[in-house]
Amino acid sequence: MVEPKSRRILVVGCGAIGGVFAAALTRAADVVGYDTNREHVRAIQSGGLRVRTGGSERTVPLSAVHDAAALNGQRFDAVLFLTKSKATAQAVAQLGPALDQRPLLVTLQNGMGNSDVLLGVPGCVVARGVTMDAGRYVEPGCVEHLLHSKTWLGPLKGTVEDLRWFGVAGAAAGLDLEIIADPMGAVWAKFLFNSVMNPIGALLLGVNAARYESPEVSALIDDMTAEGERVIRALGGSFAFDPMEYVKKVRAGQAPLSKHAGSMALDIARGATTEVDELTGYIVSEGERLGIPVPACKTVYRLVKGLEIAAKYRAPGGTPGGT
Repeated sequence: MVEPKSRRILVVGCGAIGGVFAAALTRAADVVGYDTNREHVRAIQSGGLRVRTGGSERTVPLSAVHDAAALNGQRFDAVLFLTKSKATAQAVAQLGPALDQRPLLVTLQNGMGNSDVLLGVPGCVVARGVTMDAGRYVEPGCVEHLLHSKTWLGPLKGTVEDLRWFGVAGAAAGLDLEIIADPMGAVWAKFLFNSVMNPIGALLLGVNAARYESPEVSALIDDMTAEGERVIRALGGSFAFDPMEYVKKVRAGQAPLSKHAGSMALDIARGATTEVDELTGYIVSEGERLGIPVPACKTVYRLVKGLEIAAKYRAPGGTPGGT
C-alpha cells in the first residue's frame, strides 16, 4: 500500500464542510482545493485557509484554484466532492482531464443524484458516504468547524480494499472516518434526517430551539419522518442507525441543543440556493411515483422553494418586497 502522505487528493468545493475536510487532510496527504468562488480561492492563495473551531482559529496552507484548467496534467489519487449535489455534473465536466488517470471518486455530499453522476465516469472506483461533521462558510478564506462527529464511507463501485488508504489518511488527519462494506444504510439515515430537519431549520430562520419548543413543529417533524421512512423502505432502503436518534435525545433532555440549525438555514441567510430538491424534493417525487402520500413533506418542500426566492430578494443587491 502506498503511504497516505504520498497521496494527492483534490477537494472539490472548499466552502463550509469542504474547507474543513481539505484543511484536515493536509495533515496526511498532498491536498489541492478547487472552488469556483474566486474571492475565496484568492484569499486562500494569499493567506491560507483559516479554520475556526470554538473560540480559536488556525491557518492552514492550502494549494487552491478556481479554474479547473489549472488542474490539467496533474495526477490525483482521489477526488473528494463536497459541492452542492446539483453542482456535481458540472464539476465533473469541468474537471475533464483531471479524471483521465482514474482517481478514486468520493462523495460525502447531501441528497440524492450525486453518486449517479460519479458512477458515470468510466474506469473509476466510486465511494459514497456521509459525515455528521458540520461546517460553515464565514467569509473568503475562512470556514468554521461547527460540529465534530463521525464519517462513514463505503464502495459503490470497487471494493473496501480500494478505499483502505483513504481511511488511513482520514485517521491520520484526525477525522473519525470508518470504511464500511455497504454505505447505503448510513446514507439513507443521514438523508432522512437532513430531509426533515434541514428544511424545518430554514423555515424557522435558523433558530434551533424553535424545532423543539413548539408541539406543532414536533408533530410536523414526526409526520415528515414517517412519510420519508415509508418512501425509503419502498425503495429498498434501510437504516444503519436511527435517523432521528439525536432529535429524540434532545426531546428527552438527554442531549444538549445544538447551535447548528443546518445548511439550509445558512443558505437562506445568505440568499443561496438550497439542497431541498435533492433532499425533501426527492422524497416528494419518489412518493408520487410510488403512490405513497407525503403531504407534510410536500408542503414543507413547497414552502422552502418559495423561501429560496424570498431570500434572494432580501440578500444584498436584492429588492425587499420584490418590487
